[in-house]
Amino acid sequence: MTNPHNSQSNGETISLLQESDWNEEWKRLQRIRRRADDAQYWNKRSKNFSSKDSPSPYVSAFLEMAAVQPGERVLDMGCGTGSIAVPLALAGNHVIAADFSQGMLDETAARVEVAEREHNAHIADRIETKLMSWDDNWNEHDMSAHCVDVAIASRSIATHDLREALMKLNHVASRRCCVTLTTGCSPRMDRNVLSAIGVRNRHGNDAQYAWNILLNDGFEPTCNYIRSTRLDTFDDLEDAAVDFGRMITDTLDETDTEGIAQAKRNLESWLRDNLIPNEHVGEPDSKGIPQKALRLRNPRIITWAFISWETK
Repeated sequence: MTNPHNSQSNGETISLLQESDWNEEWKRLQRIRRRADDAQYWNKRSKNFSSKDSPSPYVSAFLEMAAVQPGERVLDMGCGTGSIAVPLALAGNHVIAADFSQGMLDETAARVEVAEREHNAHIADRIETKLMSWDDNWNEHDMSAHCVDVAIASRSIATHDLREALMKLNHVASRRCCVTLTTGCSPRMDRNVLSAIGVRNRHGNDAQYAWNILLNDGFEPTCNYIRSTRLDTFDDLEDAAVDFGRMITDTLDETDTEGIAQAKRNLESWLRDNLIPNEHVGEPDSKGIPQKALRLRNPRIITWAFISWETK
């Protein structure tokens, strides 16, 4: 990417920070680092999530920062299992919970049933599920201009065209948009782990791209941060090596076979030093999945940038 410092062209000073096409750079990185999203993959993964509400510092922080007003209509794009949509409905808001995975929408419906029993409340008529992806034509899903008050995307922007995704949220919201993106390239990647095994992360900062795109489009975004603990557990060293090994293959050029092999050896050595018995083996994690036999000595911390802006 062009170095974002002032430079001279035809005797004029040009701000490359403003002139750089951040969305095109985002697209270039997506071609390098991302496989196409697969609804079937998320349909399968949805079966591993629990529909039972559990305290979540991330959800609490997101809802506080989103500051949705009582009675407002909200689009929760990429709603997953409804961890944000259900609390909003319980608070009296009408929520359009959209996701491209039918499995996730089914889990959202299951979470609604659990919440109704636990809170002795009827909220099913406040949540409208919609099978819709970022790349769809949202008009075909009855998502017209200003059809909701607030549009949110919690840890769910996974698309080739970031600016288009942000502008779709802006188009349907009449008051405010809120998104969270990682301060790295993905929650699946860990710059500290990569650094420890001698691999340089060549991917970008997702949140910075959104910030720059919004600023250059004339918006005045605000940013805060949510830090969440990621509990990684594994059956054994081999399981951990396979799981964390994707950080290597997603970062290094596939033709660099020697570099990949060395990084994997470094990873195994690092894991031997950092894996310890998990005292909570068998207990459900935050997603309701039984924890495995080993865990990292120091759990990984994922920092999410909470970016919001007033629509126009």
